Amino acid sequence: MGIIFGKKKAPSRVTEQDKAILQLKQQRDKLKQYQKKIEAALNKDRELAKILLNKGQKDRAKLLLRKKRYQELLLIKTDSQLINLEKLTHNIEFALVELQVIEGLKQGNEALKKVNETLKIEDIESILDETRESIDKQNEINELLSGRLTDEDEEEVEKELADIISEQLPEVPTENPAGNIEIPKESLSDKEKNKEENTRKAKEPVALEA
Repeated sequence: MGIIFGKKKAPSRVTEQDKAILQLKQQRDKLKQYQKKIEAALNKDRELAKILLNKGQKDRAKLLLRKKRYQELLLIKTDSQLINLEKLTHNIEFALVELQVIEGLKQGNEALKKVNETLKIEDIESILDETRESIDKQNEINELLSGRLTDEDEEEVEKELADIISEQLPEVPTENPAGNIEIPKESLSDKEKNKEENTRKAKEPVALEA
């Protein structure tokens, strides 16, 4: 025989304050319904009193008006009770809001307390001192580096910078736009031979005709 385990019932989120507010609102609604009922009866009794007077039944009309007056007094009391219920309901709701605010402040104070416990004044001062020391050390290094560079060093830096910039520029094409056209060249020895031949012919005597 198996054992059936039922799920645990979730705790209700409805508080006693919520129940009290609900009851007050229910009582308010009942009073409003009672007021409407009395107002309807008052109008009815007034009309009925007129009818009785027309019939000559003055005593009955007077008795009916007394009843009407008593109901009017009840209506005034219900108005006062409604005001009290509304005030009480608003007071409870506002108290709940204040309670939530106080609870939030309490949790905030606890969180702030824990943060303050982890961040001690001595630790913060130590961190600030270390930070200042690191900044001072870096400043000293920067001053030493800037002081060691001579004018020649600065020129070398500028030259290297210019070289890097020129390397990054796009290359200009160096090929011949007209294409690689080979032009035949006369050899140096042929030129010299032609020159000697012309010189020899110029020196030879010219034969005269008989």
